Amino acid sequence: MLRCRLSYAKLVIYSDISTLSPQKHNIKTYIPMKIKKKPLLSIVAVLAVVTVITIGGSFYMLSYSLTPDPNRRDIDSAMQVMFKRAPFMKAWTDSVKANGLLRDTFITRYDGRRLHAVYMRNENAHGRTAIIVHGYKDCHATFLYLGRMYHKYLNCNILLPDLHAHGLSDGESIQMGWKDREDILDWANVADKIFRDEKKQSAIVIHGVSMGAAATMCTAGERPPITIRCFIEDSGYTSVWDEFSKELREQFSLPEFPLMYSASVICKLKNGWSFGEASPLKLMRWSIDPILFIHGDKDTFVPTWMAHKLYETKTYSKQLWIAPGSEHARAYLDHPEEYTQKVKDFLDMHMLQPDLYSPMHDLYHNMRIPR
Repeated sequence: MLRCRLSYAKLVIYSDISTLSPQKHNIKTYIPMKIKKKPLLSIVAVLAVVTVITIGGSFYMLSYSLTPDPNRRDIDSAMQVMFKRAPFMKAWTDSVKANGLLRDTFITRYDGRRLHAVYMRNENAHGRTAIIVHGYKDCHATFLYLGRMYHKYLNCNILLPDLHAHGLSDGESIQMGWKDREDILDWANVADKIFRDEKKQSAIVIHGVSMGAAATMCTAGERPPITIRCFIEDSGYTSVWDEFSKELREQFSLPEFPLMYSASVICKLKNGWSFGEASPLKLMRWSIDPILFIHGDKDTFVPTWMAHKLYETKTYSKQLWIAPGSEHARAYLDHPEEYTQKVKDFLDMHMLQPDLYSPMHDLYHNMRIPR
């Protein structure tokens, strides 16, 4: 009986393989390979667990970051937070309330959301208005000290909106300043109507802090109306991706991959924007209006390097002030006189107000070159 085997390209012929000794004749025994199912099933199970954990972690991250403060409508508590930050505000606020000078207003957006703001007129403003945009999980009340600065020292009307899902405004999810830019443009139109002067054209500055600063820069990157003359951003971040990844690393010791990527995709599906899309830095390339960048040199929540990067990205018509010794969003509270002077000098340079029927009106309009 002849048996043959093809082994490593050699044909080996045995007359009777059963009579040969593998040890004596150095014969290798070949056993057909069988697919081992247990390791494969283990790999699939591990991947499934990792996927479930990643998706669950992504939803948790979005909930942790974008869920509104459940007590956001408690304006009295917000006032107390403001008084703690700025004790000098108590007497001014009481006086304003007693005289009924600070008024509420609401607008309804195209999607049915009702948005809230407070405003106060200054008889010496003559159409000069400051729209002051609050920060993350704050509301209009917590930044009234900037309203006081504009109203008392800079002779401006003031309007302080509650952003989407903040204060008394509707909304189910915080928008991190990205979609808020559309609401701010609507508030600029409202301010123009409320404070319109009989002789002077409206001149509006948008001034935002922290997340409000991100919203301010995103608004500047759009095509704002002629009434908006300039922008001031205080402690704003370069992008939601940069800020969230920093917090993920510092608070939870986790890398960007995979959580940031999966959470960004879910945010896109849920809210219509991704972490990378919500980027003031990208919009700075398109901004043609003057911007004053303010940041504390001790800011670790929104690192100071972000202010430098934003400033460098904007091509022209820009100023930068780094407040010495200030932590996040503390520049005014630490340096009120210098802060006020910086803002005043900036406004004097850029808040041009030609007469309504002056040829300068058309000249200024034509200076707003399209991008």
